[in-house]
Amino acid sequence: MKVILQKVTEASVTVDSEIVGQIDRGYLLFLGILQGDTSAQAELLAEKITKTRLFDSADGKINDQSILDVQGSILVVSQFTLAGRLEKGNRPDYSRAAPPEDAKVLYEYFIRKLEQMGVQKVESGEFGAYMGVSLVNDGPVTLIIER
Repeated sequence: MKVILQKVTEASVTVDSEIVGQIDRGYLLFLGILQGDTSAQAELLAEKITKTRLFDSADGKINDQSILDVQGSILVVSQFTLAGRLEKGNRPDYSRAAPPEDAKVLYEYFIRKLEQMGVQKVESGEFGAYMGVSLVNDGPVTLIIER
């Protein structure tokens, strides 16, 4: 599994010009699921993300608080293109991406795990849909996390 985490002040995702997910302060997660990924990996990834400290404390100490500490929100967007590779030629190779039916199960499991770990608000895009994503990156802070 591969995640691009962006700390945001706001983010939204639209399908057919309609907002399907929207958050204020928190994380926008682009989630790529690869062949062979498991629910155990999804759980470890959700735990890592909820415990990562990217928010400053009230007294200004940097990277002192987690998404749970600040009661932030998370927007999860499926993105199979994170499995893409460009080692050969100029056309991305997505053959490492999990089959859609397997990926959807892990995507939904990952979202449930974030909720179970105490994230106040978890929103999502629409799996497999063509989506428009808007965000205001805070910092900017962007991390790539793999499990």
